[in-house]
Amino acid sequence: MAPPFLSIVVPAFNESLRLPHTLGRCVAFLESWNETWEIVVVDDGSTDDTAAVVERWHARDERIRLLRAAHGGKGSAVRAGMLSAGGRWRLFADADLSMDLSELPKFFDPPVDVAIASREADGAERIGEPRGRHLVGRLFNLCVRALVVPGVHDTQCGYKLFSDTATRMLFEASRVNGFAFDVELIFLARRAGLRIREVPIVWRHKPGSRVRMQTGLAAFRQLLEIRRNALIGRYEGMLKSNDLPRSKESANRDRRAL
Repeated sequence: MAPPFLSIVVPAFNESLRLPHTLGRCVAFLESWNETWEIVVVDDGSTDDTAAVVERWHARDERIRLLRAAHGGKGSAVRAGMLSAGGRWRLFADADLSMDLSELPKFFDPPVDVAIASREADGAERIGEPRGRHLVGRLFNLCVRALVVPGVHDTQCGYKLFSDTATRMLFEASRVNGFAFDVELIFLARRAGLRIREVPIVWRHKPGSRVRMQTGLAAFRQLLEIRRNALIGRYEGMLKSNDLPRSKESANRDRRAL
């Protein structure tokens, strides 16, 4: 059987209340799109009925499937789902669906190896975001740009599209399981010389965020971990990009920054 055009990977920890709405919106959009698809929901060790919700959807449509995982954090869940997915293109998406999938066609125009949703790029819009959360997010991004990936203005929006080859390369090399896993993926993509583009989106704040002060402190420590891994050469030899276009200038950019 030919692989689907698109896989959508949804990491889920105790999301039984959100998932029916999220899956319904995803299916409605995908059915209107003239491409083959699958949805992979990764149950990150939930203690509620998350798995049962997905299994009921799977009984109605086999293109929606459940992947069970021990609780290891969002980065761990996304990695498991992306490597399990079979699509030629693979998008990971937050369970709150704060970005409507009607934005998705912009990720392919033009196609690149890694397209990342941005709430800061020209043309982007944030709706309903609490001021405190916005300020914390911009402070974290300043740290990201200073320490790991200069020039990327929004690394933490939870919607990123990868080609199948970029998925295998980056997720097999990634190590961070926590909140800053996105930063590591973008860092690795740059180091490999992949084509990366920020895509301006309309983003709507949804209540129920699990981002807390402890999350921010842990994420900052993860930035230091990424920088240390790069400095001591832990990523060397892990990125195999022979079948992707490689830019020497792009591949050397982060080495000059560190």
